[in-house]
Amino acid sequence: MKELDERLQQLSEADMDQLCRQAANQVAQILLNKVKKRTPVGVKPTFDEPKTVKVKGASGKSKSFLTRSGAILDRYWAGYRGGSLRDAWMILPVEKHGDVYEITVVNNLDYASYVEYGHRQTPGRYVPALGKSLKVSWVKGRFMLTISEQEVKVLAPEVLNDMLYNALKGVFG
Repeated sequence: MKELDERLQQLSEADMDQLCRQAANQVAQILLNKVKKRTPVGVKPTFDEPKTVKVKGASGKSKSFLTRSGAILDRYWAGYRGGSLRDAWMILPVEKHGDVYEITVVNNLDYASYVEYGHRQTPGRYVPALGKSLKVSWVKGRFMLTISEQEVKVLAPEVLNDMLYNALKGVFG
């Protein structure tokens, strides 16, 4: 009976706030991983024609010129890496409001909401960076955060049960 009292004392001394914050951070990390996997990465456009063309002049010398697609690639896509949207996701510190611990996952890029929820565009408008005209008036959203959040809401109780079980196992052996 004395041993049980000692273990119950250990349990009451355990920092429940710290345990809850750790659990919230673990759930936030799971959400961040799911969102990043769902976030699309931009791809440099490919064109059918070559980037340069050689032309032989009247004097017999040949010169290289950029083709239309080569000029587009050099002007708009030189040094393009891709993945900025995926890299911009981050977790803010856990906040406690009463008995609720709140996690926040954000993306600060200005176009993140347009990729998440979709956006309008003007069909027929020529976009020089793409080298073509737009076809549809609405681009569907990818819902990276929305879908991931729904999945994590289902997983969260299991994660919290595991953490609580491990904490109790540490106290009671």
